[in-house]
Amino acid sequence: MNYACVGLLAGLLTLATAAGAQDLNGRQKIESAKIGMITNRLNLTPEQATGFWAVYNDYNNKKQELNRRIRQLNNEPGRANLNDDQLINGIREVNATRQKLADLDSEYSNRFLKVISPQQLAELYKTEQVFNNMLLKRLRD
Repeated sequence: MNYACVGLLAGLLTLATAAGAQDLNGRQKIESAKIGMITNRLNLTPEQATGFWAVYNDYNNKKQELNRRIRQLNNEPGRANLNDDQLINGIREVNATRQKLADLDSEYSNRFLKVISPQQLAELYKTEQVFNNMLLKRLRD
């Protein structure tokens, strides 16, 4: 990735952080920065791009829903007042939702491989991790 792209992403992340992660506008800026980074790192051909973004958007929406559910379960306000059975059921539901995330990755890796190469898929997973780490670092600073 070149320095101009890194600077652009850092600027977008700064703007998104200043706007607040909960703010819709901030989330849109974060998503735009993520899309820019993925686009830059995957080097999609025009033919690949159409198919890839259709699959990725579907995958990303489902992944966000599952992650949102895990956060909800882990942050339930009345959690401290639950009995052991209720806590165990909550833990099981979190684990089942994490399994759904793993299943989603397996299902969508096959879909991705119909439109991008294995090397591009590996780069996608790496890029998402790098982006998330950059975002977390920015939010901490």
